[in-house]
Amino acid sequence: MPRVKGGYVTRRRRKKVIKLAKGYYGSKHALYKTANEQVMRSLAYAYRDRKVKKREFRKLWISRINAACQLNGMKYSRFMNGLSRAGIEMNRKMLAELAVSDANAFANLVEVAKQGLANPAVVKEVKETAKVVAKEAPKAESQDLESLTVAELRELAKTKGLKGISSLKKSELIEALK
Repeated sequence: MPRVKGGYVTRRRRKKVIKLAKGYYGSKHALYKTANEQVMRSLAYAYRDRKVKKREFRKLWISRINAACQLNGMKYSRFMNGLSRAGIEMNRKMLAELAVSDANAFANLVEVAKQGLANPAVVKEVKETAKVVAKEAPKAESQDLESLTVAELRELAKTKGLKGISSLKKSELIEALK
């Protein structure tokens, strides 16, 4: 069997690895074998730490929300339970941002959570009446749909409970909302 040389394919593959190893210490940036080992290890770390980063940010957000809840005389778990009972769906990232930047708005959310814990039936009735009022409102009064952006129209369609709106064009969204 004749000998096959690697040619430019092998050289390009090796140059790609060396390029990824740029900036590494010692022979790790110059010799292919050690560079390849380090690049594989680095990519494994990067993959792992992208997952860890999400965990750490969630822990940070929860800590910030908890601290703000403590300032308003409430525990984190009760706060989140109260918000869910009140029908407020807000992610922890936004809650943490509110806790840090706007203490008054967060205090209002704590009050809503307290009301949701105290009497969930009342919150349910308020939601139902809000739905009825929204349905009874005349279409001309709502908003001029032509002046809204596609993103705003999609949000409006979501609040009305329409399905399959992500692929619609602006004119189709307006027709669906009428």
